[in-house]
Amino acid sequence: MASDIDALATVADYQFGAGAGSALFDGEVVVQRTGSGRPQQILADGERVVSYGTDGRFTIGAAGGRRLQRALEPPAYRVVVGDDSEPFVRDGKNVFAKFVREVDPAVRPGDEVLVEHERGALLAVGRAELSADAMIDFDTGMAVKVRDGIETP
Repeated sequence: MASDIDALATVADYQFGAGAGSALFDGEVVVQRTGSGRPQQILADGERVVSYGTDGRFTIGAAGGRRLQRALEPPAYRVVVGDDSEPFVRDGKNVFAKFVREVDPAVRPGDEVLVEHERGALLAVGRAELSADAMIDFDTGMAVKVRDGIETP
């Protein structure tokens, strides 16, 4: 089991940067497997931290988003929005380009991202649909497909 977590942590470090694996899989984590034995869901305290896709990449859950937010220095994997978007994004609605205030310049379409309020609160996790430049330049279009909105603490 420990070697499983070590291998998954290596994948997380590759996908999100050094330290992401130890942040995501810190403490007691439960690895749920497919019928064939492949890791599929990683849970902590009953919440989904990440799912491990058949493509070898992670998708982030709300618990994983909170862990990554603490571990990764801004602006890594962050899309920042203002007050006008906050209630909708927390409710699980997608982020549109016209509402993006800032974004990690390294974000590419398909990347897993954290959606933050400009004051730093984590609002949601999801998948970037546009590049960082496009999110800033475009006035229309979906910037982030939100997977999990995060309720007000």
